Amino acid sequence: MRADACPLEETVIAAPEPQLTEREVVERAVALRPALLERQAETERLTHYPKDTHDDFLRAGFYRILQPRRYGGYEFGLPTFLQVVVEVARGCPSTGWALSLTAAHVLQAAAFFPQETQDELFGDEGDFRAASTLPPVGVAEPDGEGSLVLDGTWSYASGAPYSTHFIGQTLSAPSAPGGPPGPLLLFVAPRRVWTVLDDWHGVLGMRGTGSNSVHIDRGRIPAHFACEASFLDLPVEGGTVGSTLHGNPMYAARVASFFHAELASVMVGTAYAAADEYARIISSRPLTFDPGRTRSDLPEFQQHLGEALGRIRTAEAALRGAADDWTETCRRNVSGEAPFTKAEDHRLAQIFLTAGQLAWDALQDPLFRTAGTRHGRDGERMQRYFRDAATYRTHVAVGMAEPLARRVGCDRLGLPSDGIPLIP
Repeated sequence: MRADACPLEETVIAAPEPQLTEREVVERAVALRPALLERQAETERLTHYPKDTHDDFLRAGFYRILQPRRYGGYEFGLPTFLQVVVEVARGCPSTGWALSLTAAHVLQAAAFFPQETQDELFGDEGDFRAASTLPPVGVAEPDGEGSLVLDGTWSYASGAPYSTHFIGQTLSAPSAPGGPPGPLLLFVAPRRVWTVLDDWHGVLGMRGTGSNSVHIDRGRIPAHFACEASFLDLPVEGGTVGSTLHGNPMYAARVASFFHAELASVMVGTAYAAADEYARIISSRPLTFDPGRTRSDLPEFQQHLGEALGRIRTAEAALRGAADDWTETCRRNVSGEAPFTKAEDHRLAQIFLTAGQLAWDALQDPLFRTAGTRHGRDGERMQRYFRDAATYRTHVAVGMAEPLARRVGCDRLGLPSDGIPLIP
């Protein structure tokens, strides 16, 4: 019958603004900077960005940047997504972090689950935002009715307050009663089956990221909302279900390098924010014994700012270059020219990680060190940027630096690297 002639097209959801360009979405992020600057303190007080910011993001299309066109997204590339995150983080680091770790995980949902599952996940309007965490929690119990029962608490789910879904890992049920748990399961849980715990308090920095715990109390999800896979070793060689369905190689990417790209973009934006604040500070602070002049007139402060900008711009260049490299690696993988191997993942992840470290170096010295003690007080933006960046430095991703370097070295030497754990 005619109704069955082209069933795939019937599921396509129109993008809210079909003519939106990548340049325009970046410009929207730049234009939001003044509002984000003004909302920094409120964001920390709430422990997540305010609803006004969420509404701004909805209108700007930020949550749909990486989302497939088929499901109402814009399907822009990683370079554009990272640039938007840089600009948002330049206005508010906490907000940039939450946006990055909420809008990014659509990539995994659109890559590794079959079309039937994706049709359900994205629904009728393509409204999809997913917090996620890496460590597996609990065991998924089959209920005999095509469902899985999940139970547990997944910590550090950044962006959870505004997420429509949660992507996590758990263990599959034992193959025999009383036996050990089975392989890892990657699952997507709709908001109706989980709650956000009010436990994101008392942290040094990134206080407004909404990195709350997600709790599932005997929640049921369809069995096809889960697949046997490890987040850090998702099978992508030669393409994925998603890269075929959407005709886009970026849906056949490994996760580790992408994860480091997300965090590095936040750090680059945070460092730019600190440089903006530093320029304001030295331009407005009169000299003690020559009040007609400001610190911006002194060569050493000019040099401090220039050196910091050099490092930040180098970090941004590395971020952009590696994003282009990542995109090309995805293309070669799907075309059959060269697989997206773990070694490629290690190589790209180390570049992104190094970009984040360069941004940190610029922020903590010379910017924070020479800004002046008064700007280390509560309520000062420079203090907030330092706290946020220092918290990034304690993140498990930065803890991967040494084992990741070993893996890259072993890959280059032709030595096995899989035995080097990335996470303690």
